[in-house]
Amino acid sequence: MSSTSTAATTAQAPPSVPLLRNWRFQTLCVGSGAALIGVYATDVAYPLIILALTGSPALAGVFGLVQAAASVLCTLPAGQLVDRHDRRRIQIAAESVRVAATASVALAFALHHVTFVQLLMVGALVGGAQPFVGAARMLTVRAVVEPEQLSAALTQDEVRVSTAELTGPPLGGLLYGIARILPFLLSSLGFVLSLTAAVAVRPAGASGAPRGGEHRGGMFAGVRALWQDATLRPVVVLLFAFNVAGVPLTLAAVYQLHRHSAPSWSIGLALAGSAVGGLIGAALVRPLHRRFRPGTLLLAASGWAALTVALLGLVSGPWQIGLVLLGTSLGSPAIMVLLDVLIFRQVPDGLRGRTIAATMSLMGLGVPLGSGLGGLLLQYLGGTGALLVLGSLLACATAWAAGQRGLRTAVWPAP
Repeated sequence: MSSTSTAATTAQAPPSVPLLRNWRFQTLCVGSGAALIGVYATDVAYPLIILALTGSPALAGVFGLVQAAASVLCTLPAGQLVDRHDRRRIQIAAESVRVAATASVALAFALHHVTFVQLLMVGALVGGAQPFVGAARMLTVRAVVEPEQLSAALTQDEVRVSTAELTGPPLGGLLYGIARILPFLLSSLGFVLSLTAAVAVRPAGASGAPRGGEHRGGMFAGVRALWQDATLRPVVVLLFAFNVAGVPLTLAAVYQLHRHSAPSWSIGLALAGSAVGGLIGAALVRPLHRRFRPGTLLLAASGWAALTVALLGLVSGPWQIGLVLLGTSLGSPAIMVLLDVLIFRQVPDGLRGRTIAATMSLMGLGVPLGSGLGGLLLQYLGGTGALLVLGSLLACATAWAAGQRGLRTAVWPAP
């Protein structure tokens, strides 16, 4: 093609819509942000109501384990479904499950008949629906955003997560202090708004219909692709360890503050420290990715997290705990965008759902383990002992990953 025709083609190409004016992407962000605020609000409410019903931090850990286990078990099937079927319909169905399950808790409060068994069932339903919502939404975002805007969109997504994490816990603690039903009404409303956004957005090309040979290999194709790569294997293992050590932090903070009779609003305020760290970390994504290679960045973030997890066991009071949680989450946005660049952007669309699901599943195995282990450690070692053990486990995983040549020498892929 001549330079003249190339210039003509370029001139005729429609300009990209600025990200802030992309109503499909922004609608998805508003809906999922509302759902996340409700999730973080009930992350405070569920442990508090279980402690009030049973007095046992171990049973609060069991709730987290059941919810996380359901999420992990459903992750690989979710990846297979979103690669083969209409992603929008999958998201609508999964959001409907989350609406119904959370609304049932609010109804039980209205009828004065909340039981631990019901809470476990709701945890399993909400946890099981999450991978379907998450995988379908991640692929829909790629269908409504221009490729050159994807990193900016994902960074905005991390801001959305951190904003929800900032507002959800204190709001959940405040509402729980007013009436125990209120956090669950808020969560139900958030899921309704996310469901409405999924119904409203109809992206072209987001159906996930099979294309050629990209759908060969079955449900475990993404797992095999990750595990055979010398760079990606230690990445996934290290992020698994991140979850083992990081998932119990909310329960540990709630447990420590509850033991010292801290009011529910101050517990929520302390947990918002993680969100502040995430917002600061989102602003650091671009400079960190420009300055450091992926392996160096991941190892540094992991070592820092190990230190701050252990430090959390040595402080007390809402402000100190909130400050340490802020430090713990500083590297999270850079790591999530790192995952997208290293993994999700390098595979064909027909395999992308399974690759996303495989990554989240392998990482997610640490969630039920961390929830169960965290509850047991809190039960038998107390807050300080539990957090020192978790920080030491993450430090050991970081040392192992630092010895993997594939991770140390990894470079950012070409655009």
